[in-house]
Amino acid sequence: MEKEVLLQKKADVDALTKRMQEAKTIVAFDYVGLTVEQFTDLRRQLRAAGCEVQVIKNNISRRASEAAGYAGLAEYFKGPKAVAFSNSDVVAPAKIIYEFSKKCEVVQIKAGVVEGQVQNEKGIIGLATLPSRETLLTMLAMGMLQPLRDLAVGLNMLTEKEAN
Repeated sequence: MEKEVLLQKKADVDALTKRMQEAKTIVAFDYVGLTVEQFTDLRRQLRAAGCEVQVIKNNISRRASEAAGYAGLAEYFKGPKAVAFSNSDVVAPAKIIYEFSKKCEVVQIKAGVVEGQVQNEKGIIGLATLPSRETLLTMLAMGMLQPLRDLAVGLNMLTEKEAN
């Protein structure tokens, strides 16, 4: 019986290790104090963005994160933690959990992994507060157009000066 339990735990660690290695973003956060309805709402928001959230035993989480090469993440698995995974969108889990934590103060981001790099709370919150891709592209376009606009204004001023 005991051997079966150990084999099951090893299988759980292996499955979680594989899942961590495949994920683009992993966010570990505190959830204690959330009602079932609140946690279901958070789960629904994450699922709509293509993310998954799961509550995993700390020993399994620690061993899997070390096996996946994220030893820095293992130290954050103390006390009850939920873990959100995203295989496609890098920003989505961090942004959704961060916005949710504004409404429910019991939710606190602790750490995570972003594209293979372990991040602490500040790193994950920094990712969550980045402007959207469209906003960043607009800012880039405006930055590129500003010198052309200045040149056009300068040339216009020269032609008006010569006309007078």
